[in-house]
Amino acid sequence: MQSLLNWYGDDDHTHPLVKCNLFTYDFLSIHPFQDGNGRLSRLLSTLLTLKQGYSWIQYVSFEHEIENRKSEYYRELRRCQINRPGEDVSGWVSFYLGALQNLQQKLTAKLNLQNRDSQLSPREKSVLVFIGDHPGRRSGEIAKRLGIPSPSIKKLLTGLVKMDRIVRHGQGPGTNYSLK
Repeated sequence: MQSLLNWYGDDDHTHPLVKCNLFTYDFLSIHPFQDGNGRLSRLLSTLLTLKQGYSWIQYVSFEHEIENRKSEYYRELRRCQINRPGEDVSGWVSFYLGALQNLQQKLTAKLNLQNRDSQLSPREKSVLVFIGDHPGRRSGEIAKRLGIPSPSIKKLLTGLVKMDRIVRHGQGPGTNYSLK
């Protein structure tokens, strides 16, 4: 472990994400504790990534990402470790970087959704919340419950359908709405 810590502190040539990745791989290979090495390695991965300046990692769960890809995680780890020392860890590095890329894409999608929501008017937001809590309601019911005039509700509903936020079911007096 001391050798691993020394390498991590002294290495100035390896890309920071690869360096975090290799530290995690070696930590798992050393297996310093009887139990909890996997969980601790994922926590260390997050900490080291954060310390390298990738602050976005604090808003996603590396642990959850690995849990979702557990079989791939263990397959790559075992495939590399079987030839230790002197093993080719490129598969492990690719897996790790792919996991980070997937997390970054999830975070970007979440931020885009929040940005999209921040552009809604207060009335649009209240209509979305109401429809989410009461799917299948008609425009008249929505207008009455929210205290918004019926013509305004119809205009809001049409706009939310065009924004692809809600779905219109039916036509005429029986038309009702649900979230997309």
